[in-house]
Amino acid sequence: MTNLTADTVFINGRIHTMDREQPVVEAMAVENGRIVAIGASADLDALIKSDTKRVDLNDRMVMPGIIDAHCHPVKGAIATLFTARIGFTDDLDTITEIVSRSVKNSKSREWIIGGRWGSGLFDRPSDFSPRDWLDNIVSGQPVYLRDDSGHNGVANSSALAALGIDRDTPDPAGGRIVREADGVTPNGLLLEQADVEARARIPDWTAEQYRAGVREMMRIAHGFGVVGVNDADASEALLKAYHSADQDGELKVYVAASITTPYGARSKPLDYDQLELLRDTYASERVETRFVKIYEDGVPTTARTAAMLKPYLPGEGFDADHDGWLHVDETTLTNDIAELESRGFTVKIHTAGDRSVRVALNAIERAHEISGRNDLRHELAHAGFVDETDIPRFASLNTVADLSPYIWYPSPINDSVVNALGERGRQYWPIRDLLDTNAPVLTGSDWPAAVASMDPWIGIETMVTRRSPGEKSGPKLWGEQAINLERVLSMFTLDSARALKRDHQTGSLIQGKSADFIVLDRNLFAIESCEIAATQVLETWFEGDCVFRKGEN
Repeated sequence: MTNLTADTVFINGRIHTMDREQPVVEAMAVENGRIVAIGASADLDALIKSDTKRVDLNDRMVMPGIIDAHCHPVKGAIATLFTARIGFTDDLDTITEIVSRSVKNSKSREWIIGGRWGSGLFDRPSDFSPRDWLDNIVSGQPVYLRDDSGHNGVANSSALAALGIDRDTPDPAGGRIVREADGVTPNGLLLEQADVEARARIPDWTAEQYRAGVREMMRIAHGFGVVGVNDADASEALLKAYHSADQDGELKVYVAASITTPYGARSKPLDYDQLELLRDTYASERVETRFVKIYEDGVPTTARTAAMLKPYLPGEGFDADHDGWLHVDETTLTNDIAELESRGFTVKIHTAGDRSVRVALNAIERAHEISGRNDLRHELAHAGFVDETDIPRFASLNTVADLSPYIWYPSPINDSVVNALGERGRQYWPIRDLLDTNAPVLTGSDWPAAVASMDPWIGIETMVTRRSPGEKSGPKLWGEQAINLERVLSMFTLDSARALKRDHQTGSLIQGKSADFIVLDRNLFAIESCEIAATQVLETWFEGDCVFRKGEN
C-alpha cells in the first residue's frame, strides 16, 4: 500500500462493499476514478498526499451504485419531457384535463402522444367508446395514449384515420382492434400487435430529442443512485443517442443495449447480419451492445395477451379457452437463439406468461445443443408466472429470471392481472423458489412501463416485505417469496453488473474497480424494512466523480 497514493479518501463511513472478504469497511481510497484501497480510516493514511481530498462520511451508509437490469430509461425520459403525462391511477376526468392542456400547447395537426393509463381504465360496458371519449376532447388532431404495460394504446378518430385503421381493417396476428357494440367499428383500443403496428406509423422523435432524453435519463437515474442500466428495447435511434453521448464524453452511466428486433407474430429468422452491424457500429466504452431483445408474448392483464398454460377468466370479446398469444413459435425461437449464441449475443426474451416461459426454456435448451455453448446467460424478462416444473430449469440452463419487483405491491396493473387470471394471479413472482434452486435472478424497474418511476428503493423494500411500500402490516403478495435485504442489495449491484458484462469493473467496492458508489441518508440495516422505500440518495459517484449531490441537482 505504501507505493499507492489517492486523490480522494473517504473516511468514517459504513461502506458495504458487496465483497465477502470485507463486507463492511470504514474507509475507501480513490485514485483516477479507481478504488486503490479499502479498510479502516487510519490504515489509509499512508496513501494521503499533499493535495489528497478527505471526505468525511459522518457514519453514513455507502454502497455500490444501483444497476437497473431492465428498463426503458430514455423512452421514460422523453415521455417526461415531450408527452402528455398520465398517472396510472388517473380517472377519465383527470386524463381529459391533461390531454386538453397538451392540445393547447401543441401545433395544429401535431400528434398528441401520452401515457400511461391504468390497465383497467377501459374495463367498462360495451356501449362506452374510448374513441368517442377522446373525440370529445379533441377532433381534427391525432391523439394516441399508451397504457401502463406499454403493450396497448387508445386512439381518437383522427389518429385511427392517420393510421389507416377502419371497420374493414382485420385484427393483426397476435393482436386485436377492439370494436364497438356493432362488432365492426373500431372503438379506439388497440391491443398488443395492433398497438405495435400503430406506433410504427407515428412519427418518431428527432435525434435532438433522443439526446435530450439521454441527458434527462441520467439526471433521473443519478438522483436515485443508478449508475447502470439495461435498455431492454434499444432501437437504432436509441443506439445512436447513447453512442454519440459516450463519444462526446457526456455519458455518465453504463449502458447495456438490448437491440430491438421485430415485434409480434413472426415465423421468419431474424436478420443476424444487421444485428451484428448495429452491435459493431454503436459499441463504445460505456455502451455494451452484445444483447438482443425478443418479445415472446404480451401481458397478463385484462388485455389477456401473455401466453398462459391455462385459459384466462372469461372476458368480453375473448373465447372461453383463450390462453393468450405466442409471438414466435418454438422452432423459430430455437433457431434464432442458436444463431445468436454462435455470434456471441445474450438474448433477453420477454416472457410474461408461464407458457411463454416454458417455450423459451425449451428453445434455449435446444439452442445449446445446436450451438454447442451454454456460457451466455440469456434472460427471461418478467417471468412472473413460472410453472413449478420449470423453476429448476433456469439454473440447469444457465438462464436468468429477469424480474420486475417494482410492481409487486398492490397497484392498478396487479389488480388487472388478478381480474384476468383470478386467484392464480396472486401467485406472482416466485423469487424465493427460483433462488432456492440456485437460479440467477435479476431485478429491473421496467420504467416507464408498469411503474411511475425507476426509483429502486421501492423495489428493494417490496422484495423484502412483499407489501405496499411503507406498510408494517397488511396484505402481502405471496409473502412466502420474500427474501432478505443482503440478497436484494446484491441483486441490484454485483448480480446486475454481471448481467451488464461489467462485474470486472463495477458492482462491488474493492481494490481495482471503478469508484461507482452512493451515499445514503440512512443505514438500511438499522431501520425497519417498511422504511426502505423512503431512502434518499445524498450523493452518487461515477468513475470517481460526484455526478449527483442532493440539493444541488
